Amino acid sequence: MDALLVAGQIAPYVTAAVGAYGTAVVTRVSDAGADATVSLGQRILQRVWRREESREDIEGAVDALAAAPEDEDLQALLRAQLKRALLADPELTAELARLLPPAGSSFTASGAGAVAVQHNSGVISTGSDATIQR
Repeated sequence: MDALLVAGQIAPYVTAAVGAYGTAVVTRVSDAGADATVSLGQRILQRVWRREESREDIEGAVDALAAAPEDEDLQALLRAQLKRALLADPELTAELARLLPPAGSSFTASGAGAVAVQHNSGVISTGSDATIQR
């Protein structure tokens, strides 16, 4: 697995999670209300965080980005730290690659009551007056 490619793919997820949760992104309990991007970013960052050798650098980048989430230079700093961690750890790279959605898959839901899913084995109801019977 190419560490540079994976780092580039995970960076938007991690950036979104830091933007949503700030520095609490690593310690925050999973939020059922978080969107899929933020949730995946949080899981990725928590996994990278367990790698002692890169934790301090990643922590510094997360702290800086949390203070200014829209700053593209700080986003690039975090992306660079993620690349360094992945280049040093091929197993971590492979593990994070498995977390990513399949290439070419894209799901968008917009508007009131919109739903986008890849697989569903149950009922999806978005109506406030819906009645579901088994």
